[in-house]
Amino acid sequence: MATVLGAALALAVLGAPLGLLWAAFAPDTPVLKTAEGAIYAEPQPEQPIAADGWFSLLGLAFGVLAALALWFLLRRRRGPVGLLAVVLGALAAAPVAWQVGRRVGLATFDRLLDTAPAGQAFTKPADLRAGGIDWLGHVLPVPHGNLLLPAFGAAVTYTLMAGWSRWPSLRPEPDPTDFSWVSAGTPAPTTAPEPPAPGAAEPPRG
Repeated sequence: MATVLGAALALAVLGAPLGLLWAAFAPDTPVLKTAEGAIYAEPQPEQPIAADGWFSLLGLAFGVLAALALWFLLRRRRGPVGLLAVVLGALAAAPVAWQVGRRVGLATFDRLLDTAPAGQAFTKPADLRAGGIDWLGHVLPVPHGNLLLPAFGAAVTYTLMAGWSRWPSLRPEPDPTDFSWVSAGTPAPTTAPEPPAPGAAEPPRG
């Protein structure tokens, strides 16, 4: 259990740089300040769709890399323990990435939303529309949408690695061909005596 929690926590922490990477790739959405608040500067902006797309692609890549990393780093824990660790870690990393990424530039947006005059144009930071978190009983967070893609990518990759493993236990085992068929206690055969050289005296016969 300590291995599962440790690996999951490490992956959750890696969600922060994933969020920064998402914020760097996802485009901001142009908005206009009105008396009622900010509205899209274009009737049907493409930037929110692009933000969801970038999060989905980066999340899937994160899940694949996380599964490969845990497969090779936790060789002795390959199997259900490793699968549980990588899925939980990816599930935790996705909300962290979302919250970190959406906060990049959010303070500036909120300030402009409060102080900018009507008609001024500025941009809104990237956010998700195809994913989020629902609360079960106001206690248990349940992610949905593209927040599940990192865990999906991790589960599929780890399962494929297990299916392609040539070892039944999923752990590296000694190759049977490395063992000699001759027992260690068996004495090595003695060499036959060399024939006498031509012209050598024959041994006396009794």
